[in-house]
Amino acid sequence: MLSPESRETIRATLPAVGAAIEEITSLFYSRMFADHPELERDLFNRGNQKQGDQQRALAGAIAAFATLQLEPDEARTQAILSRIANKHASLGVEPDQYWVVHKYLFAAIVEVLGDAVTPEVAKAWDEVYWLMANTLIAMEAGLYESAGVAVGKVWREVRVTERTHQSTDTVSFVLTSTDGSTLPTFVPGQYLSVGVNLPDGARQIRQYSLSSAPAHGDWRITVKRIAERSAEGGVIVPAGEVSNFLYDNVFEGDTLAVSTPFGDLTLEDDEAPLLLVSAGIGCTPMIGMLSHLAEREDARQVSVVHADRSPSNHAHRLELTELIGRLPSASIYRWYEDLGARTPEADLRAGRADLDAVEISPGTRAYLCGPLPFMLGMREALLAKDVPVENIHYEVFGPDSWAGRP
Repeated sequence: MLSPESRETIRATLPAVGAAIEEITSLFYSRMFADHPELERDLFNRGNQKQGDQQRALAGAIAAFATLQLEPDEARTQAILSRIANKHASLGVEPDQYWVVHKYLFAAIVEVLGDAVTPEVAKAWDEVYWLMANTLIAMEAGLYESAGVAVGKVWREVRVTERTHQSTDTVSFVLTSTDGSTLPTFVPGQYLSVGVNLPDGARQIRQYSLSSAPAHGDWRITVKRIAERSAEGGVIVPAGEVSNFLYDNVFEGDTLAVSTPFGDLTLEDDEAPLLLVSAGIGCTPMIGMLSHLAEREDARQVSVVHADRSPSNHAHRLELTELIGRLPSASIYRWYEDLGARTPEADLRAGRADLDAVEISPGTRAYLCGPLPFMLGMREALLAKDVPVENIHYEVFGPDSWAGRP
């Protein structure tokens, strides 16, 4: 908790800092990477840096955390920090790295805000930073302990035993240990980090949901090939460095460097009705959850909503249908932008997904994964159907620009 003096200083300066926070975070990253190029090369996602996504996400998280010190909301604070802590744990972040961030972040604050950063202002924002940092360090220590690993020591080598095409542009990899031992278990919905050494010498890391059930004893991830494309405003979204490398170069018998499983989009072990909503490759954590439910012959009500470009683009399409068939109280709703020659049916529709026809029982827990605009639209639809905000859970792969939203 902030001291009373710092709280009032933050209240007075938050508008100015908030207005400049994206400029501050952009300067922070550029200066830090200039002095520590290995961080950009080997730890941070270069694609997100080029697009500015990481800068915007950090800015949103800092501004949201500072605001929550003035208007406390424990549940929202926990949600924001839990997602960051799990991402950090999957990367093997250690406490000393927070000192590096502090050095460059506060240098950027001083440079951007100039004389407005009085000793009193610097002290107050320093307090905010270390309150956030120490909370994350403690949460990450708890995650490492729960995973049974030393702080930051999350990486292991695994072997690819199966490579299977799941759609026109996705493949799945079944991973086992290299020494025949059983891989650590996980909670349905969690993910792995995968680190690869690219041809230019960089070691880049990405996260992939586990698309298998924990009871299998091995791990499975699904990887989508991502081509370069143009987004709104003429912004070029780069091709997927790691995903494309895995798609093009990794086959049965190869080894990969992966992390221990982490992630907080996890299936609760109770009897609450479930709504699993996904788009595109966002189906992967849902497939993992459904595999777990099917193996348990879970009788609870499960509704699955999936949106995709076309049936041929739908990863795990047949597997999804088979899993739904194994659950006694499950239903499925599929939307495709292009149905091709197929005829619309009750559970197969053309166009963009909506929740109009989906019956949502009281107490339903909703899990969302897919592009951010899709998830925000589904969230608004769920709120309109009186689903409590605390029952809406989501997963973002990449910088989490949802974190700063109410």
